[in-house]
This record gives sequence, structure tokens and C-alpha cells, in this order.
Amino acid sequence: MAVATPTREQVLALAEKLGFSLTDEEIEVYRREFANTKFVYDRLDQLADYVPPVKYPRTPGRRPEPAENKYGAWYVKTDIKGAASGKLKGKRIALKDTVALAGVAMMDGASVLEGYTPETDATIVTRILDAGGTIVGKAVCEYFSFSSSSHTAVTGRVYSPLKAGYSPGGSSAGSAVVVVAGEADMAIGGDQAGSIRIPSACTGLVGLKPTWGLVPYTGIISSEFNIDHCGPMTRTVADNALFLEVLAGGDGIDTRQSTPDPKVHPYTKALGKGAKGVKIAVIEEGFGWPASQPEVDATVREAVTRFRKLGASVDFIQFPWHRDAFCAWLAFALDGYYTNLLVGNGFGTNHGGLYLTSLNDKLAGWRSRANEIPYNLRFGMIAGEYMKQQHQGHYYCKAHNLARHAALHYDKLLADYDLIAMPTVAQKAKPLPKGPCTVAETIALALENIENTCPFNLTHHPAITVPCGLIDDCPIGLMLVGRHYDEPTLYRAAAAFEAGVDWRKIAVDPGRARKAKATRR
Repeated sequence: MAVATPTREQVLALAEKLGFSLTDEEIEVYRREFANTKFVYDRLDQLADYVPPVKYPRTPGRRPEPAENKYGAWYVKTDIKGAASGKLKGKRIALKDTVALAGVAMMDGASVLEGYTPETDATIVTRILDAGGTIVGKAVCEYFSFSSSSHTAVTGRVYSPLKAGYSPGGSSAGSAVVVVAGEADMAIGGDQAGSIRIPSACTGLVGLKPTWGLVPYTGIISSEFNIDHCGPMTRTVADNALFLEVLAGGDGIDTRQSTPDPKVHPYTKALGKGAKGVKIAVIEEGFGWPASQPEVDATVREAVTRFRKLGASVDFIQFPWHRDAFCAWLAFALDGYYTNLLVGNGFGTNHGGLYLTSLNDKLAGWRSRANEIPYNLRFGMIAGEYMKQQHQGHYYCKAHNLARHAALHYDKLLADYDLIAMPTVAQKAKPLPKGPCTVAETIALALENIENTCPFNLTHHPAITVPCGLIDDCPIGLMLVGRHYDEPTLYRAAAAFEAGVDWRKIAVDPGRARKAKATRR
């Protein structure tokens, strides 16, 4: 593309937007100075862009027919084979459709990205293929991943295989569904507020949000740099640990990684060690949210006490910072999502990682197609722009500082305990509306169930969800949170629970649960 010198009228319009009053002399000087620097952009146009090379051959894949996409979970089906051997040999892997897969369409659930095809692979794609995995497709996610349900993707709703008409949670809805349905062995999810853990909890999967930066985010669409995470979604703890062994580690590109080589472990070696001696703090503030269902709270309380029979200690404690961390995330995200994903075209500025110029250019097209954006994202954009105009980023900055302080409080708690526990989500899965969603329904569905998950996106602690009960055929999730880079303890405890507790038999009578809730009040 050619860069033109701004006209006199363009300079005046820019100055008005920036609040400048310009003289005629200023206008001409600024135009002349820009013309004198334009050679820089001309030279950049001549230079080839630098992106990582693609190692493995593939075809573009295909959009599945409705008959082979029963739950609306697949965006593209592929058959990309990796190395002849490795830890993932024989494993079928699905990618959330935010992950760049060279030569294969990527949409992030959004109409404004339809037709976009990345020219390189995300770092984790190369690692999966190097480990012998087969990438079997891209899984549908919510529009720009801005929803915890499964109702905003432009390709249509995604439904749970476990209960007809029900949501599997989001935003990594398709990733959860293809694993639960047996159409993939493992899947990659993305998590800025809980989008790995929420659908995993709603469908009975094991989902891990790793420590921030442990798994490189290079080549994945960014919602907000400081809360971007990706990680494994699997049917078992063992598969989850195995998958993380392949995904984790520095790539020398992603500046979310505070060191070139973040601390990694042989995660599968944590399995089979049991829970004896593990100290668990159950945070009371993780229960009893306004949206919490008493039967969900009661099921998780019952499930976490089962750790005592496995040799762990379990203490129920008060920790008010958990509620404040939620407030910090919400304030942070309303400003941050808008600024990074939409104003910054998915990349923003001030980080040294990989910039996909083709993706930047395609994302910028939303400005001419804004009326295609769903109501929940419109609300986030309006709120973000309002807060910028009225408060100039004040609350974004303060939320960032409070998040760091909240992280220190969690760290202090984790100095006395090995793990923190609470419900993954406050409610069991629910049916999606049968007709089109109203404005209010769209927003409410998109923002529900993030109360317990989102704080740890901002504090960067690793968190895993494991199925711990069944209510009306809907799985319930127990979330365990650990110290930074201490995923082995998460896997140790999760594997002990998985092996020692039949979670499908943990059920609490809803009437008794409501009565117990009223008594606690």
C-alpha cells in the first residue's frame, strides 16, 4: 500500500480531533515534514514482512456440512499431520478459531474477519505438529471471543452434546463440544475471563488456564495483552498434563513471557502422587454471588470436602479480596478489550511480540461494518469509549494497580496453603433462548459465570477446573488455583480427585441446598 502526504483538509481535521488550533504556516510545515519522512514508509513497503516459517504441509480444509456438524461446533475441518512420532502421536487436536493456522481460514466468530487466512502458524501449532499431533480443525468461538455463553458466533449457536438446546458455555464453546462429542481428543481454548474453564465446567471436561505467559500466545488473536491466556481442554487430567508438556515454554517472541524461558515442569510426573498432605483453602467469597445457585454451591462444598478422605486438609476461610479482584477485572476489561482488540486492531502497541500485519488490516475493517457487531460487544465498546472520554483511562490504571495488589494477597494466602478452591461457575448450564436473543438477553448471557474465573486472568495465577458433580444431567466444576508456575500441584490434586471420587454420584438436593443457604444468611 502507498502512503500519501496528508492534504491541508486532512491536517485540519486531525488537528480538530486532537484539540489543536493551527496557523496556515503550521499546516504547511507539518505537511512538508511528513512528505520528508514518507520515504520511510515507502521503504517498509519494499521490504518483506518477517513471520515464522511454516513447517508442515496442509490443505485449506473445508467447511463441514450440517450433517457432520450437529452441534455447530466446527468452523473448519482439517487433516494436518505432524511429525512421525512424539508425545501427541495419534492425538486429534482442535484449535479455538483464534489460533493462526497457516493457509486455513480464521474468523474468531466474527463476520468482519470472514475470508481472512493467516500466512503463518501460531507457536503452539508448530509445537503440536512437532509432537506428532494431528490438527483436525478449527472450533467455533464467540464473536471476538467476548462472551461466556455460546450464542454470538456469526456461524450460529453452539449447543452442548450433553443436553439438547443447552449452552456448553463460552467463549471456547466449540473446543469443549468437539472433545465431549468425541470428535477430537484434545482442544486448545483461550481464556481472558474464564473461556477455557467455563465451557470445561459446563461440559464435564478438565480445563487449565496456565500461568500467564507459560504457554506462548504468539500467533493468537489478542483480546487484551495483560489477560490473554491459552491452554488445554481434555477429557482427563492425564491428557491435560501431557498436552501442557508440549505447549509450555518460551518461544523468544511472546513478551507476555517475563523471561525467555518461563519455568516449565514434566507435568505428567505429578500424576499418581495423591493428595496426601496438600493444604486447600476454600474461599467463602467464591460462593453466594447474586447469581449463584444454591445447589451448585452445595455440590462444590460437598465435593471439596472429599479431598479430606484423600489425605488433604481442607479449610473454609474468608478472603474479601476475591470480590475486589472481580471488580478490578471488570473495570480493566471494559477499557482494555476495546482499546486493544478494536482501537488497536488486536495488537495495540508497546509490546515486542509478533504482529500479523494482515490480521491487523483485516480487523481494522470493523469500522465500516460496525452494525454487524453483536449487542454484548457493542455494550463493551460503548462503555469503553465512554470511560475513555469521561475518565481518560483513570480506572483502567487503578484496576491494574489493584490487580497487582490482589495478586500479592493471593500469594500470601498461597504461602500458607498449596491450593485455593471454589466453584468454577456460579450456575449450572442453561438452555439457550429458543428464538432470537433480545438485547438484554444477549448481554446477560455473555457476561454471566465469570465471577470466580476472571480474577485469576488479572492476577495471572494458574487455575484448573475438574468435574465434581451432576445436577439435572449438567456437570458442575470445581476450580483449583495454585501458585504461579505451580501447575504440578494443580495436576497432582486434580488427578487424585479424578481417581478417588466418582463425581457423577455427587448430587445435592436443591431444596436442601436452598434451605442451607437461607440458614447461612
